[in-house]
Amino acid sequence: MKCSSSVTLALVSVVFGLATAALGGAAPPDLSADQRQRLSSGEVVVLDTLPAGASKSAGGGTAVGLVRAAPERVWPVLVDYRGHPRYYPRVVSAEVVEADSQHAIVRYEVGVGPLSFGFHMVKYPDPVRRRIEWHLDASRPNNFFRENTGYWQVDPAEGGSLVTYAIAVRTIVPGFVTRGAERKSLVDTIQRLRKLVEN
Repeated sequence: MKCSSSVTLALVSVVFGLATAALGGAAPPDLSADQRQRLSSGEVVVLDTLPAGASKSAGGGTAVGLVRAAPERVWPVLVDYRGHPRYYPRVVSAEVVEADSQHAIVRYEVGVGPLSFGFHMVKYPDPVRRRIEWHLDASRPNNFFRENTGYWQVDPAEGGSLVTYAIAVRTIVPGFVTRGAERKSLVDTIQRLRKLVEN
């Protein structure tokens, strides 16, 4: 059993090495040996790290998961903005308002119980790095959100892809009320994406 754990950790180390090379030095989040073990066993690991530029009062974090699908399979699903309701919890619709090769503006509708609200995100896809960064479109109505930034990063890994999903969120509701929901959403989103691309 000890040998098996060592082999698993070695494989995960190789995965992180490949991902670092693919990013040209921009490494995935640093994980402890325990977190790497959890990752290799299929768990989605959540870190307190917020995307660069997040405000001090933002909630959120960074989730990392292994997906048994090649990056070439995962990437098109992420940039299919209209399809985001398939794996983003509570998103009931996504409409591309404007798009070119550099960016897209997407209007999302989110349902929370009997209520729903809309907001607009500016997305910046980088197909070479397989990375999408985003932030709220401040020139359009965003109702519930005061801040929403983040990124997806997809890197090759042994048997599939290493997927990183990071968000920084601030809403009209106090942060202590939404903190648990934000972390749960990070895990749920990667798990739902995993089911979608692995089938």
